[in-house]
Amino acid sequence: MLNAVDQQKERIALIAGNGSLPGQIVDALSQSGRDFQLVAIRGEADERTRHLADTELGWGEIGRLYSFLKRTDCKEVLLIGGVSKRPDFTSILGDFGTLKRLPTIFRALAGGDDSLLTKVIRLFEDEGYRVVGIKDVAPELLASSGVLGSVGPKDSDWQDLELALTATKKLGELDIGQAAVAVGGRVVALEGAEGTDAMLERCASLRQSGRIRVKGRTGVLVKTAKPNQDLRVDLPTVGPRTLDLAVEAGLAGIAIEAQGALIAEKDATLARANEVGLFVIGIDQSETSPGDLE
Repeated sequence: MLNAVDQQKERIALIAGNGSLPGQIVDALSQSGRDFQLVAIRGEADERTRHLADTELGWGEIGRLYSFLKRTDCKEVLLIGGVSKRPDFTSILGDFGTLKRLPTIFRALAGGDDSLLTKVIRLFEDEGYRVVGIKDVAPELLASSGVLGSVGPKDSDWQDLELALTATKKLGELDIGQAAVAVGGRVVALEGAEGTDAMLERCASLRQSGRIRVKGRTGVLVKTAKPNQDLRVDLPTVGPRTLDLAVEAGLAGIAIEAQGALIAEKDATLARANEVGLFVIGIDQSETSPGDLE
C-alpha cells in the first residue's frame, strides 16, 4: 500500500475528453508541481487540451494507450472531461495491443449492473493502474461548505432547498439522476437521462407557460452525488452554463454537495452568480438549515 508521500511522487496520466475541466486540472497539477502526462481523446478534446497534450489517441487505440502509459512510467490514471460523440473504433484495426485484449475488454463491458464508467475503471485496474479522482489530485477544485459567493439564501429559500435535497436522495437511491428543482414549496423537476441542463430548460418553459406560477426569482436547484457513486469518474458538476440556465428558469440559487461536487470555471461561475444575485452554496448532507451553517 502506497503512503501519501509515495502517491504524490507517482506520475499520473490525464485522459482528457471535452470541456474546460481538463485545462483546469492541468493548471492545478502544474501549480502543485505534480508530474503528469496528458492524453487527449481524438475527436473530443478541445483545442487547448490538444495543444497541451503529450499524445492524442482515438477510442480504438487502447493498445497504444497502454504502451504510452508504460513508456512514460505512469502509475495512476485520471479520467476527466466529457464524452459527447459515439466512439469510433475504426482505429482498432491497426492496433494490435487492442486486438489481443478484445476478450478481456468484452468480458469487462458485457453484462452486470455496473455503469460503463465503472467498467472502464476495471479495465485500467486489471492492467495494474490506480484510477484516481479530482479529490485525490486537486481537491481545491471541489465545492467547499457554506455560501460560496457574495449572495446567500434567504430564509424562504431553505424549504425549497430541503425539498430538492430530499428529491435528489430518492433519485440517487433509484440510480436515476443527480439533480432536482423545488419552487414555491414543491418539487417541480427531476433530472433523468436528459441531464441537468435540459431539466433547467424544461423548468424555464414551465414557468413561461404558467405551469409554475410564482412571482419573482424563487426556487432552488440541488445537485448531489448518488449513494455509492464513484466520484473518480462521475463527479456532479455545475458551471457557467448551469448558472445561466438557472437564471433563465427564474431560480434563486444553486446548492451542491460540499466535497462531492465540482464547480467548473469556478471564478467565472461565482462572479456571474454575484452579478445576477443568485446564490451558490455548498451543503453537507447534515447541513440543510441556516442554523447548521452558522
